[in-house]
Amino acid sequence: MTKKYFTYILLTEHNTYYCGYTDNIDKRFKEHVSGKGAKYTKANKPLKIVYTKEFSSKSDAMKEEYRIKHLTKEEKIQLINNY
Repeated sequence: MTKKYFTYILLTEHNTYYCGYTDNIDKRFKEHVSGKGAKYTKANKPLKIVYTKEFSSKSDAMKEEYRIKHLTKEEKIQLINNY
């Protein structure tokens, strides 16, 4: 079985977005909610996952994360709405 990787976007309680990558979406979301996922989500509690995209390599997931992190908020909203 080949390992899968995901790029994801979380909506936070302050109506901001957090983007990351992982090989286990459910586990990673629980880490963010518990305050152990990332410095940003410790201060901005995540409400839900609003976007995911699957990749067959970690490198591709990381490239997509990098691309999304450089989008404007409006571009992120458009990406989420088209999801």
